Amino acid sequence: MRQDRMPADFLGGYARMLVDVSDTGRLLRRSELDELRELGERAAEAGYGLRQLITLYLGETRRLWGSLPGAVRASDAAARVRTADALLGAVDTAVAALGEGHERAQRLAVRQEEAARREFVDDLLYGRSDLGRLAERAERFGLRLAGSHAVAVAEGEEPYDVVHPVVRRVEREVIARFGEHDVLLTTKDGRLVCVAAGGERERAILDAFVGWVQGPGSGPAGARRVAVGREHVGAGGVVRSYEEALDALGLADRLELPGPVLRAADLLVFPVLLRDRAAMSDLVRTVLGPLTRARGGAGPLLETLTACAAAAYVNAEAARRLSIGVRTLSYRLARIKDLTGYDPGDALQRFTLETAAMGARLLGWPSNPL
Repeated sequence: MRQDRMPADFLGGYARMLVDVSDTGRLLRRSELDELRELGERAAEAGYGLRQLITLYLGETRRLWGSLPGAVRASDAAARVRTADALLGAVDTAVAALGEGHERAQRLAVRQEEAARREFVDDLLYGRSDLGRLAERAERFGLRLAGSHAVAVAEGEEPYDVVHPVVRRVEREVIARFGEHDVLLTTKDGRLVCVAAGGERERAILDAFVGWVQGPGSGPAGARRVAVGREHVGAGGVVRSYEEALDALGLADRLELPGPVLRAADLLVFPVLLRDRAAMSDLVRTVLGPLTRARGGAGPLLETLTACAAAAYVNAEAARRLSIGVRTLSYRLARIKDLTGYDPGDALQRFTLETAAMGARLLGWPSNPL
């Protein structure tokens, strides 16, 4: 907001209005109210606050008050009261019109700013704009794209938007602790996204972000899962980190990963496994295909392999996770060995089984035929 003194140009025909009201006691005309609204809009567009605008008009009212014709000619107390009442009513109406115009201009500016911000966020996260132009626009929103950035994406039980209580609270926390530079908080496709500049500051910002969206203050609307992409350089690095975070969320759903916080750096094996989809499909068919001959299908035995791997092949823990007895678990492991020819007790063959089981979950097998 501008701090310099407002020029008298913003008074328009206000003095003439007061003189006429003082002389006749009339109400302000529609054309005069429209002029005042327009002056309010112009003041907002010029960067002046509503308080400055009202101060200007009240100062002009005070300056003119003693010389207004109605006040000068009033012969008795009753006439002076009538004139004062008409003038105060006109001042009240004028201030309301000024405020209406000023607020209308501010609402329009907010909508335009939000539209520009949304367009920038879309271009930033999808890499759809010229990088030079994007870098220029980024500075307006506190980002310097020449450096490195990492992106965190929070996903809740309900979609997030800009007015969601969790979003508003996290935004206040981010600004209060880190300011508005080198960090961008926004929503996209119902998720809350945090873009942070690289280095120690980035790690502090993203760690704090994870804590705020999942902390007790977020309540039941807090994020059920947060994914953090790796740090990359440049505007293209933001896109890449954002995509890594989204991929991590997708993997978490498909593989039922337990952690509430997922880091793309810890999940690099999965893109490798999926890079050659044909080879992975062949591995699953060859190694696990025979499990379909088991009574009840391949599902229970595949689930057994997954539970054993998660329990580091401690049978009691794996059985507990599956809610079955240890003898039942031992039977299933023996059945897997008989059907596939691969022994879960052998280190190399166990690795093959685990890799195939992971590939099956990634490919949605056996629900989705290969």
